[in-house]
Amino acid sequence: MADNVVEKHDLEPDVWSEWLLHRRHADDPAYAQVVQAVVEGYADRVLEGAQLADGMTLVDVGAGEGLVAFRAIDRIGPSLRVILTDVSAPMLGYAESVAVQRNVRAQCTFLRCTADNLKGIADASVDVVATRAVLAYVADKRAALVECFRILKPGGRLSIAEPILQDEALYARALRRRVEDQSQPVDRLLTLLHRWKAAQFPDTEEACAKSPIANYSERDLLNMVRGAGFAQIHLQLHIDVVPSLITSWEVFLGSSPHPWAPSLKQILAERFTPDERQFFEQMVRPTVESGKNVTTDRAMYLQAQRPFS
Repeated sequence: MADNVVEKHDLEPDVWSEWLLHRRHADDPAYAQVVQAVVEGYADRVLEGAQLADGMTLVDVGAGEGLVAFRAIDRIGPSLRVILTDVSAPMLGYAESVAVQRNVRAQCTFLRCTADNLKGIADASVDVVATRAVLAYVADKRAALVECFRILKPGGRLSIAEPILQDEALYARALRRRVEDQSQPVDRLLTLLHRWKAAQFPDTEEACAKSPIANYSERDLLNMVRGAGFAQIHLQLHIDVVPSLITSWEVFLGSSPHPWAPSLKQILAERFTPDERQFFEQMVRPTVESGKNVTTDRAMYLQAQRPFS
């Protein structure tokens, strides 16, 4: 299996690399360390479900910065082979540079492809397929899961972690209904909150139905995994209502919740008047900086097996 060649002209920043390497943590080094610790926890749960062993081959689908693949190598050692796939050429280039720095390049194969077309990987050829926050952004999740099934050996394992963002869209829709309800008095803050949230998540039923991040629940994913042919399926939904990790106003402005979402800073600049920006900051900034802002994180962890027959 040969590596895909990533040309230098392909390494211009794209939405995926721009978010992963910059906008996810607002280019703030201290907050970047906080985010790294959180995503390492996600990756470790994926690897616990993967049940890797010496001599296996792991496919890290939508590998991004290669976190799952490299932590797997740290666990298993030089006998593990890893295939890192990603649609983003800049992220593959970044992951390859990390592999060189870690002196594990010889264990890695890098393939540029989409999750629903894992071209270059033969049928029934790998032991484990892992994903972390990948299917959420794939329009045809069923096709992606069929591809995962195809490349796994009989008895091979699927281990995934996915954010469940549907409730964020439902909140945006609820704000829209409240703002458009002419029987209620106009609430300036709610109007601005809706404008912010609607820029990051779909806020109508029709838009939600078309959005890969909002048109599914954890139960939908479970049924898709079953439909792809997997067995021995185990799903856990984790919902954590916790104080926000962001207590800096600049980080709050500069970060965004997913790769397709503009930052609040961009939204304020493009969709708010100066007077609205001032009012919004007066109302929201004290809560952010007080450390009392509460967030709800929803993540699904799922493991499954390709049957032996």
